Amino acid sequence: MKQLRIGMIGYKFMGKAHSNAYRSLPMFFPKALKPEMSVICGRNAEALEEAATQLGWSDCVTDWKDLIAREDIDLIDINAPSNAHKEIALAAAKAGKHIFCEKPLALTLADSREMLQAAEDAGVTHMVGFNYRFSPAVRLAKKLVESGRLGKIYHFRAWFLQDWIIDPEFPLVWRLQKEIAGSGSHGDLGAHLIDLAHFLVGDVKEVIGMSETFIKERPLAAEMTGLSAKGDKDAPKGKVTVDDATLFLARFDNGALGSFEATRFAAGHRSTNSFEINGSLGSVKFDFERMNELEVYLSSDAEDVQGFRRVLATDPAHEYAEAWWPPGHTIGFEHTFIHEMLELSNAIEEGRQPVPNFHDGVKCQAVLEAVERSIEQRRWVDISEM
Repeated sequence: MKQLRIGMIGYKFMGKAHSNAYRSLPMFFPKALKPEMSVICGRNAEALEEAATQLGWSDCVTDWKDLIAREDIDLIDINAPSNAHKEIALAAAKAGKHIFCEKPLALTLADSREMLQAAEDAGVTHMVGFNYRFSPAVRLAKKLVESGRLGKIYHFRAWFLQDWIIDPEFPLVWRLQKEIAGSGSHGDLGAHLIDLAHFLVGDVKEVIGMSETFIKERPLAAEMTGLSAKGDKDAPKGKVTVDDATLFLARFDNGALGSFEATRFAAGHRSTNSFEINGSLGSVKFDFERMNELEVYLSSDAEDVQGFRRVLATDPAHEYAEAWWPPGHTIGFEHTFIHEMLELSNAIEEGRQPVPNFHDGVKCQAVLEAVERSIEQRRWVDISEM
């Protein structure tokens, strides 16, 4: 296989990110399988045709079942709302298509396990979209942890702070409806933090959490796309059925302690996705709003120069960086998706599962639901219960 023929379901926020990644991949990673942007799928025919032209897709269809039935498609890319993931993924696996699915993998842990089993039974490649793993600075943090340069890991603390729905008149978009999104800030933002914790530190053993929905009702949306929406403040109101903020504590299998905070009510924080790891020999700090940088502290430094140093992860020594620009020339949000699709492409060509895959999606979903159970029952919950 020299080309990867792609059918993509969804064309808004993530659809644009994925399309850009497919278009850019062969320019900067020419040895990878060349993505063929064959067919894009969405429900609104007029908007879909505009998206196909804008994003560079050869054909478009309004029924995802027709897309999956096509014999000229190798990979199904699912970036539709979360409530559609399971049905599409099961059909894609049955048809023998490779699958890329945005996170969270499904609305429930049971559904995510069913998706994993179907993909494994079909013998297809499966990947889940945790793009923040693919920042060069995050890969550097992983390298420092794995190599032992930070010593024994004691703490992982993470926070994902946004403020885009802090206005009580902001419309009731689908991300605020449990039947479509599954959960609010917990599953949307917290899922990324959980995956980063799994990637960098290890498996979570037990959790205890709390959550709050600050605005209980909102005007119904007249129009929505990505993280924006339009509505009339005098419009009828609907109930918000997900969390606005969720915080939880965790204990890892290796004994490390963790704290996690996800909220859409942190005024002034447009998208502050950050973590800090503390070990016996050093620490690292990361903030995605400064995604090219990793702050590193090593206790082995001489006492008179000890302190956090800013490492700009743009040199050839940093993963993925050599494909881009000269040292010091930074990359952005969109590049994480290009690196993600590179991993997917390489995995398909090499006959292996990419990382992260549906196993990682299931593992993340187990923690999400353990936190929800903890909040409901007001107790510590062991992940083995799930």
